[in-house]
Amino acid sequence: MFALGPAVAAEQGATPNGTPNRGALFKVQQNGHTLYLFGTIHVGARDFYPLEPRLAGLLKKAPVLALEIDPLADQQKLARAVQQYGMSAKGSSGLTPEWRARLARLLKQYNIAPEAVASMKPWLLASVLTVSEFAAQGYDAALAVDAHLSQQAHEAGQKVVELESVDSQMSLFDKMTAAEQLVFLQEAIAGIEDKEQADQAREIAEAWRHADVKALDALALKAEQDDTFSGRFVQKELLDGRNPALADGMVKLMARENNSVAAIGVLHLIGKGSVPELLRKRGLSVERLY
Repeated sequence: MFALGPAVAAEQGATPNGTPNRGALFKVQQNGHTLYLFGTIHVGARDFYPLEPRLAGLLKKAPVLALEIDPLADQQKLARAVQQYGMSAKGSSGLTPEWRARLARLLKQYNIAPEAVASMKPWLLASVLTVSEFAAQGYDAALAVDAHLSQQAHEAGQKVVELESVDSQMSLFDKMTAAEQLVFLQEAIAGIEDKEQADQAREIAEAWRHADVKALDALALKAEQDDTFSGRFVQKELLDGRNPALADGMVKLMARENNSVAAIGVLHLIGKGSVPELLRKRGLSVERLY
């Protein structure tokens, strides 16, 4: 896949057989029980797979795979949550004519019919635009890492547990006021127009693709220093606000099971207030394997 010399391959985290490490992997221990904590991203590319042999072996032996939510679970539950938290008769009607024109250009660029998103609340529409930009950069939500892991586990008859719920995740976005949601959408539109979103998509995907510790740490610092409304929301609500409950779920899982694998978004595993940091503060032994 990559024409890399031995030294470069080592720097990029390649395993001895040439299959590169991906994301981040931690080993967590307490009271004789072990949990492996893997960092994912919620999009993917075909060359992300297969995952490196050590992780594949851990996944095969794991009695339980824990995910934020199981993307292959009840699709009706997902549809109900989208309807409850993400849809409104008003849609994004609060946008000014200028912003509506800018939105229309992006919808045309992504071949999205305006009527298909007319009833979406601004936060959900912003999410659709972001996913569409990731797709334009070659990263497909259908190939998402968590979906790949879930499919493997289900096919092997392994137990899959959810650390969160679609309702809990979507309700966080719906906590924004109508005015805040419009700002959230406007910043998403502007970020795509000035190529910032494209750059971010590549930075995240490449850092994950190569298990690049320095690049991942740089992304965490960048997120912490992002002073836009959406940047502060992501850091405060989607990362810092969720990490304690994710850590609690892992402690409870470890008490019940040994050698399970928990796979959550890699940004939850890096930076201040990360899940590994919270587990260490609770007295658990946490070792970063890569």
